[in-house]
Amino acid sequence: MRKGTKSVDRAVGWPGLCSAAVPCPAAWTGMQEGQVGMAAEMALSHRAPREVLSEAELEEVAQRKPPAKGSIGLRKIRCTGSTAKSLLFRFLPFLYWLPRYPVKDWLLGDIISGFSVGIMHLPQGLAYALLAGLPPVTGLYSSFYPVFLYFFFGTSRHNSVGPFAVISVMIGSLTESLLPSENFVESVNGSNATVNEALRDAARVELVATITVLTGIFQVALGLLQFGFVVTYLSDPLVRGYTTAASVHVLISQLKNVFGISIGEHSGPLSLFVTFIEICKKLPDTNVGTLVTAIIAMVAIFIVKQLNHKFAAKLPMPIPIELITIIVSTGISYGVNLNDKFGISVVGTIPSGLKPPVVPNFSYFGQVVGNAFAIAVVGYAICISLGKIFALKHGYKVDSNQELIALGLCNFLGGFFQCFAISCSMSRSLVQETTGGNSQVAGVIASLVILVTILKIGELFYDLPKAILSAIIIVNLKGMFKQFSDLSTLWKSNRVDLMVWIVTFVATLLLNLDIGLAASVAFGLLTVIFRTQLPHYSILGRISNTDVYRDVAEYEMAQEIPGVKIFRSSCTLYFANVELYADALKKKSGINVDRLIEKKKKALKKLKKQQKKAEKEKAKKKKNAEDGPGVAVIELNAGENSVPSEPTLRSLGLPQPSFHAIILDFSSVSFVDTVSIKILKNIFRDFREIEVDVFIASCPGSVLAQMERGNFFSSTITKHSFFPSVHDAVEHISRKRHQASADRSTRM
Repeated sequence: MRKGTKSVDRAVGWPGLCSAAVPCPAAWTGMQEGQVGMAAEMALSHRAPREVLSEAELEEVAQRKPPAKGSIGLRKIRCTGSTAKSLLFRFLPFLYWLPRYPVKDWLLGDIISGFSVGIMHLPQGLAYALLAGLPPVTGLYSSFYPVFLYFFFGTSRHNSVGPFAVISVMIGSLTESLLPSENFVESVNGSNATVNEALRDAARVELVATITVLTGIFQVALGLLQFGFVVTYLSDPLVRGYTTAASVHVLISQLKNVFGISIGEHSGPLSLFVTFIEICKKLPDTNVGTLVTAIIAMVAIFIVKQLNHKFAAKLPMPIPIELITIIVSTGISYGVNLNDKFGISVVGTIPSGLKPPVVPNFSYFGQVVGNAFAIAVVGYAICISLGKIFALKHGYKVDSNQELIALGLCNFLGGFFQCFAISCSMSRSLVQETTGGNSQVAGVIASLVILVTILKIGELFYDLPKAILSAIIIVNLKGMFKQFSDLSTLWKSNRVDLMVWIVTFVATLLLNLDIGLAASVAFGLLTVIFRTQLPHYSILGRISNTDVYRDVAEYEMAQEIPGVKIFRSSCTLYFANVELYADALKKKSGINVDRLIEKKKKALKKLKKQQKKAEKEKAKKKKNAEDGPGVAVIELNAGENSVPSEPTLRSLGLPQPSFHAIILDFSSVSFVDTVSIKILKNIFRDFREIEVDVFIASCPGSVLAQMERGNFFSSTITKHSFFPSVHDAVEHISRKRHQASADRSTRM
């Protein structure tokens, strides 16, 4: 279709307009350009013009409801049977989906998936406990209790909750700073110090249990208060930059086990670099046997993982290379006696059986409250992100607030059983999905695999080399290190997000995980403020034969309405940017408003002096004109009529603006505050001073209500200056000007 027909298309709006006056689309094909133009005029002339309404008139016609007094978004909840049932299903989702569970279709897939994930939980639980600075058995506990509890409270069918590298390293940095090994030295023999590991581990388990309980309390509280949105302050670039930096922390922390060297424990800002420098200094002391063991394990695990990925469609389940590596290395270590012969450090005793619950040490709360909140937010952010990805892919819904409660209860209850804080693992979740997992039942199967290990098999891993666990941790960091590719993507798409990624990454490396997260969130919020202070300001024009208005700088067919300036900002108005908005409006209008007002004031002051001088002369003449009082009175009256009562810019000899009205497009304004209301009042006042009317269009009802509460309206500024759309405001101004012209013609 030709260009001429497209504008008609937009002008008449095809649906429902096929009539005698307006031909159907098929009828346009044989028309010439002139016929199309005539048809467009016919279409526009046959359209009944809609009545133009201001907001004041619209409220009367549409019968706007008065705002509810004292309403702050709370609802009255009646205690009925259906309400109680709904709440029960909400907080215990398994009661809803379990009776509807399709056993024939899903059970086999869930069993295979649960067994596969359980096999992954075993090595990862042991490894991530090492990362958290805790005895390996706590990793098994953290792979059992929270995973089992998630079955009852979770809403994601594919999330595999449990130990996660980033959360483990956050906990590890805290245990090393609050309970360093130096605090548990028994004896010093030359340069070697003997540490009471049993006492240290018991103290750290108590500390971490307290952190985990407090983390759970934060998560449950936020979930009950419907604060699931708190994670929105962690943007995707921030989370990815943070987890990438955390993976660097994880890598550096495991190098000591890879090289078989002993180093001090460092915490606080720059501790990462201090640790790395110390490792470099001690490289000559590397235990060759440990290094060779770690390298062989890393190569084997990496190759098999690549094969698993390449042949994922053909394999019924991924090859459990991590479990195979642990079993084989434990057997070799036991048979060859690697610990005694080559000095390769091993895991040691893993107690069998479950321990009774222990109340956490509440005296630690004050020391770890900030860290616990950071762990709560980061853990939830990772969990809900993965949950939403799988939910979107498989067509079900994840309740963000219930997920927060579920994760919180897993942590809170797990803390009483010596678990450390958990989140969701991408690698395990992908395995759970690809091996046929359909529901939370897979998590129960996985937890049962770990339970059997804790009860019967755990003690067999006494001779497992720690280098193997470090190798597993390092290879599993591959996915997070791939996030460095975000740099090129963000460079092309959004430079501000790139800055957030880089600043988060650098801050987390330099300031450690806790302070780095706080600094990153602060910087992310600053970028939001920064963007609102640099919005896109534009003057809008009308697209021919339509009621559509676009930026005249971007659209060639957009033409300004003669005598009218339509101004738009791309963001909302509040105290930080409203003065910039006012300045941009005056600049875009093409006239120095403040200078013109200043000139007007000077001209009025000068006129006032002239009037006073004239009045004095007239009074003097009147006093001396005793013989001709009638003449003096006539002269006085003539003098009074020679000066207008309300001087205009033209009468004062000042330049007039090239426009007589300004329309402020408020379609992007979502809220206003007291400062912005004050500045908007000043805008109305200043432009009225230079004989320009100000109108506001497309103002949301909520913003209008805020302006009412802020005493914006007065006798000089009414809702008759507000219109539902830009086109309504333009039509109003046009009709008002035509009416004024008609009135002048009538008087003449």
